[in-house]
Amino acid sequence: MGKLTIDEVKHISKLSNLDLTDKELIKFQGQLSKIVDYISQLSEVDTANIEPTSQTTGLENIYRPDEVKPNSFSQEEALSGTEQIKNGYFEVDAVLNKES
Repeated sequence: MGKLTIDEVKHISKLSNLDLTDKELIKFQGQLSKIVDYISQLSEVDTANIEPTSQTTGLENIYRPDEVKPNSFSQEEALSGTEQIKNGYFEVDAVLNKES
């Protein structure tokens, strides 16, 4: 594939919500380029006669009843350690936003 550009590394760091210094951008440019080159080797594998597979063990989903265990916290107990509550849930900063 070739070497990633600094702009591509900046874009990746923005998507990852990482503030990188110029020194780190250069460091990760080389590292990420090696990773992309390594992964691109997969496109060289001949898969023409290979049947698509989602898993190979033959196992199926095993479900269990959704039961409240006696040692579980109540909602009030779980939320008692924070003041950042909204509508009965923990309130956290957005992970994804329109700028990403």
